[in-house]
Order: sequence, then C-alpha cells, then structure tokens
Amino acid sequence: MYDPPSYLWAIAITGVIAVLATTCAVLYGGAMRAGLGRQRAILLAGGAAAVFGGWFAASAEIAGHGWYHTRLGHGVPWLPIAVFGYLGLLLALRRIPIVTRALTAPGMVSRLELPHTFRVAGVAFLITMALGHLPALFALPAGLGDIATGIATPLIVYRLARGTGRRPARWLNAFGTADLIVALTLGAVVGFQLIHISPSGAPISELPLTLIPTAEVPLLLVLHLTSLSALAKRRRVPRAATAPSAAAAV
Repeated sequence: MYDPPSYLWAIAITGVIAVLATTCAVLYGGAMRAGLGRQRAILLAGGAAAVFGGWFAASAEIAGHGWYHTRLGHGVPWLPIAVFGYLGLLLALRRIPIVTRALTAPGMVSRLELPHTFRVAGVAFLITMALGHLPALFALPAGLGDIATGIATPLIVYRLARGTGRRPARWLNAFGTADLIVALTLGAVVGFQLIHISPSGAPISELPLTLIPTAEVPLLLVLHLTSLSALAKRRRVPRAATAPSAAAAV
C-alpha cells in the first residue's frame, strides 16, 4: 500500500474541499439572486454542505477500510458504484425546486464555472506519477486536463461576467466534461488492471487520491452539465425585434 507524502495529502484534500465549499457559496449566491431570501439561501447552502461533507467523510472511511481497492471479478467494484451512485444522487437533487431556482438565477452562468478553478489540484496526479506510483497513461491526461481547465476557468468567468465569452465557455465545459470522462475511463482501465502496466493504478483507489474521483468528479460533471444547459438556453433566447423601434423612429 502506497504511503503518500504529507504535501500530496494537502494538495489533494485542499483541492477537493475547495471545490465543495465554492459550490456551496455559489448555491447561496444563486438563492439570493433568485429572491429566495437569506434564510432559505442559508438552508440551501447548509444542506449542500451536509450532502457534500457527509459523502466526503463516508468516502474517506470506505477508502480507509480498503474497500475501493478491488480487482475486476474479485469482489464488489465499490469505486465505480460510489462514483456513479453519487453522480445519480446529485442529478436527482438538482431537480429539487429550490435548487433549480438557485442554479437558474440571473448571473449564474459565470458563477457556475468558479468551482472548476480548483482543478489545478490535479497536479497531485502528476506528482504521484513523478514519484513512481502512477502510470503516465492515466496521470498525464488526467492531471494536465485538470490543470488546463483550472487555469482557463478564471478567464472564462471574467468574460462571462462582462456579458461575453459564451462560445469559449461552451468549449471549456465541453473540454472539461471530456477530460473527466477520459480520466474516469483510464482510471478504471489501470485501476482494475485491464491492461498490464507498471506502476499500477492502485493509488487511485487509496487515500488521498480516491477522494478526487469519488467526492469531486461527480459534482464537477453536474456543474458542467448545468453550465452547458444554461449556455444553450441563453443562446436560444430570441433577440428583441427591431421593427417596432424602427417604426417609432420614423
């Protein structure tokens, strides 16, 4: 079992917690912008924190017992079950009316991108690879994709806040979604040893790295899907007709 250095623990856990905390803040701001009032906004953010924090702690406990570390065909594959089960839960919670109103409030198109800034913590994959404990097949696309998304996000947020940049935002969300899907796929390939490669992908199913696919990636996927939906709706909004104003001018 790999014993990662303390700074790797700090990078991975800080990155995950930052994504969760920022999402709670975004939901609070969305509820306020939707006119739900401070009390309901606090209730929404607190409920989100309870869900995110509860699953973070539960996933850490599961990983601590080694239950994520199973080979395909040798026991229950708890890691993919955890990832897709949590993803399904978040997609279901997104349909709750108060959550829907907060996510679709004015100005949320830019704010929904904010949690992706902390994906620069994907450097943890590259560090683990450099230490000789992760294969490049997984670490390079997963780490570099996360870092690229994290660096580009503030630029997109700035442009969206100024009322521009919707097309780059769609490309960023598409890229970010593809990056997460590729990372999950390659993580499964090397983690379940579907191909023989050295070093193995065992650290993906161990603390602290396993908190990234289990507690962070499903939430990031939901944020990407929500952002793409919001950007598509704004694109379909028809522009105001110019004929009446022209007639009035005449």
